[in-house]
Amino acid sequence: MNLLITGAWNDAKKYVDKLQQKGHNVKFLQFEKDELPCEYEWVEGVICNGLFLTHSIEKFVNLKYIQLTSAGFDRVPMDYVKEHKIEIHNARGVYSIPMAEFALFGVLEIYKKGKFFLENQKLHIWEKHRELLELFGKKVCILGCGSVGTECAKRFKAFGCEVTGIDLFVRTDENYNTILELSKLEVVLLESDIVILTLPLTDETKYLMNDEKFMAMKEGAVLVNIARGGVIDINALVRALSRLRGVVLDVFEEEPLGENSLLWKMQNVIVTPHNSFVGDGNRERLASIIIENCNKGGYVC
Repeated sequence: MNLLITGAWNDAKKYVDKLQQKGHNVKFLQFEKDELPCEYEWVEGVICNGLFLTHSIEKFVNLKYIQLTSAGFDRVPMDYVKEHKIEIHNARGVYSIPMAEFALFGVLEIYKKGKFFLENQKLHIWEKHRELLELFGKKVCILGCGSVGTECAKRFKAFGCEVTGIDLFVRTDENYNTILELSKLEVVLLESDIVILTLPLTDETKYLMNDEKFMAMKEGAVLVNIARGGVIDINALVRALSRLRGVVLDVFEEEPLGENSLLWKMQNVIVTPHNSFVGDGNRERLASIIIENCNKGGYVC
């Protein structure tokens, strides 16, 4: 297979020789927005992330295989992929563990008043805080019960939480107390102490968290978004902040977050730069899934 690999796979160069030994012709493109090191017609398979944001997929007339380094498909023209029967794989499961750990960290940071103690440490102030919360017994709503959501469910359940999943596909899963359909979301929000967003961004989920949903949330709840920024109507969130105990935002509709955004200075908001997916096990997991998917497709790697 004529395989174009981009720098989205950080360890790609370590595997080029192996791929070539298996019979693949490999070209490498460090930055996906740059000019290709080959003709579009040459490419039969790609390992990439956002390549098609700057290079029209229609130009790859012989394309038959796509491996993404991301978990989401929102940077790929999926209608075209399906119409042309192009085999496509994502990086499902690669980033789920660090993202779930990050969600847990974010909630604990709010429950255990991390900002308060950090500021006091800087000022050498010895002051107790009498309003720390426990995770034990809290009700957690996980919106999106895929790989990331399920890793979140495992961890919050281990802390003694009651975990309800909301998903388009209802199923029985031991990691959740129950999984309900999307139409039940507002009912679940009324009772949830913690709401974690891990669902993909689609036409159906864009601005799913709007004024109506925020009004339905339990007062004093915590919201964590490690999904996509477009799942939240950010103006509706700002209007609702006074009702919430805290918000952890790792993703935004426009990134980087604007320097003048009000979210930077909100006391009950934690802002991180789309960083929740980072973990020291990612590289090994990504290489493993790339090789496995390639072999499954009959393109021996």
